Amino acid sequence: MEEFAAVSGISRPTLSKYFNDPESVRQSTREKVERALTQYDYRPNVYAVNQNRRTTRNIGVVLPNLADPFFSEIGREVELACIAAGYSPILLSSHGNPEQERRNLEALRSLKPAGVLLAPFGRVSDRKDIENFCKDVPVVLFDANVEGLCEAFVGTDNFQSVDLIVEYLCRSGMPPCFFEVKSPLNPNANKRRQAYLTSMAQHGVEAHIYQAEGEDWGFEEIGRTEGGRLLRGNLFKTDTILCSNDRLAIGMMSAAYHLGIRVGHGEGAMMRIAGHDDHPFSRFTCPSLTTIAQDYAAIANRAATTLFNILDTGQRPSVREETLFDGSLVMRNSA
Repeated sequence: MEEFAAVSGISRPTLSKYFNDPESVRQSTREKVERALTQYDYRPNVYAVNQNRRTTRNIGVVLPNLADPFFSEIGREVELACIAAGYSPILLSSHGNPEQERRNLEALRSLKPAGVLLAPFGRVSDRKDIENFCKDVPVVLFDANVEGLCEAFVGTDNFQSVDLIVEYLCRSGMPPCFFEVKSPLNPNANKRRQAYLTSMAQHGVEAHIYQAEGEDWGFEEIGRTEGGRLLRGNLFKTDTILCSNDRLAIGMMSAAYHLGIRVGHGEGAMMRIAGHDDHPFSRFTCPSLTTIAQDYAAIANRAATTLFNILDTGQRPSVREETLFDGSLVMRNSA
């Protein structure tokens, strides 16, 4: 910037003022700066500038796996919220690897973000590492909770949402069995299992839980292979299956198709399958998937707004905030 100030004949303080807020300088000065920018093809290095600032306008956004369209969609909503508020989002994916989550947080330290919006793995996240990071940087968690850490958490009320779909499935046909991955990475899965047990007890019907081996993000494959194995063995106690997430349900519907089992309701249907999340692909399956819709936009915007309020006031909340949004039932052809 010193070299640019020398060749353009504009003082460095004026240039700094312009780069922080172009509207803060006179129009004639602004036009002079913009002509010089064009003539000398100069752009300030934002990351270098930030190293000299106490705080920056960068917001780190860390997602567990961008290859999953669910997280791509919620990540898009978070990005848009940051941009609308005048922040620059830095979006990082942990690629389904808890160690990469740790490395992402370490990389963000060097970029001095004003704050971070983190969708953690949860159960397998490095709790101590997140705790240490939160001491230095304001962090709001969303989607998956790590109890007791960071300024706030925003997500879906799994007990409300699972009870909603269990009530519908019991009312419209046989009570549902529950199908899940045996060792889930995400704590939402454990909460959904408990919510299923609680809801089935409240409805006075017997619960049946079936668990599939697997710890990676290949939920469709797990649903197809393990779900297919259970279908072939006629092991489900009822003809209604509630899957812990939509991706498992999509895999199970594929298995049912190859086994000649017609999924849906009405004449000729042999089985009902439902999921949770309203995955972006769930409306395009055949049959379309009955599920619970999470309010992506509300979760993303509340998480972002909570972080922005912390940054604007410069004060961290004395009591950790937790906001849970209700899910909504989406009735489609699979159940």
